[in-house]
Amino acid sequence: MRDYFWEKPLAKLTPTEWEALCDGCGKCCLNKIEFEDTNELAFTRVACKLLDGQACQCSSYANRHDFVPDCVVLTPKKIKEIAWWLPATCAYRLRHEGRPLYDWHYLISGDRETVHKAGASVRGWTVSELSVEEDDWEDHIIEDLS
Repeated sequence: MRDYFWEKPLAKLTPTEWEALCDGCGKCCLNKIEFEDTNELAFTRVACKLLDGQACQCSSYANRHDFVPDCVVLTPKKIKEIAWWLPATCAYRLRHEGRPLYDWHYLISGDRETVHKAGASVRGWTVSELSVEEDDWEDHIIEDLS
C-alpha cells in the first residue's frame, strides 16, 4: 500500500503539496451571500472578477491581492475557521473532515480535466461580478454547495 501526500494531516503538507491539493474546480471563487439573521450561506454563480470561467483558475493568482484585497488565503491554520464556507466537494474541506478525495480529483485520476468532465467545476456557468450589481446577487443563488 502506498502513502499519498494528500492523505497526510493538512498541517504536515509542504506548501507545494498544499497547493497541489486544489482540485481546480473554481468554486471557492464564487461570491457567497451570508444571511446575518440566519447565519446561512448561499453560493451564487457570480464569480470573482479574476476567475477565468473556462480554465476555472484565477487569472492573476500570484498577484490577486493587488486586485482583490479581501481574497482569502486558504492555509492549514485557517481551514479550521473557514471550512464551513468551502463547497462540500472541495479537497481541502474533504481532507479537513478526514474524508477521501473524489475519484474525479486529478490526484486520483491523473487527469486535470476529470473535475470538469464530472461536472464538479464551475466551467462555463459563471457570470463575472463585474457584470452583476451586488444587490442583484440573490438573483444568482445556486444549489447549496456547502
